[in-house]
Amino acid sequence: MPPPSCHSRTPLGINYGGNPGEKERNDNNNKMRKEHQYYLYILTNKRNGTLYIGVTNNIFSRTFQHKLKENLDSFTAKYDITKLVYYEEYQYIQDAITREKQMKKWNREWKVNLIERNNPTWMDLSREME
Repeated sequence: MPPPSCHSRTPLGINYGGNPGEKERNDNNNKMRKEHQYYLYILTNKRNGTLYIGVTNNIFSRTFQHKLKENLDSFTAKYDITKLVYYEEYQYIQDAITREKQMKKWNREWKVNLIERNNPTWMDLSREME
């Protein structure tokens, strides 16, 4: 199942009336506004091993944190879950969170099939980011 499409948002910079300089100020704010990227990701400890699903705004940094086992009491540290085997990119955080909640309700077979379709060898995709 492909990721849901990003929701369209009302573009900033539209003058809804008011002060004559309002549109110009909004246009300047748009130029300074940063494009955001969010990721839904799946980690594992080995092929067909334990799966972990999460959301982040920096997939490289977050994956590295899992590898370092920064929180020794965490689920990923306990089960040595450090291999990034799947991810999806989103423009809006709410879309990534919605997808995460959806996938956490999936049965294991659906998750494994998704990984196998996109990464049949279960390669650690974070190695491509180094």
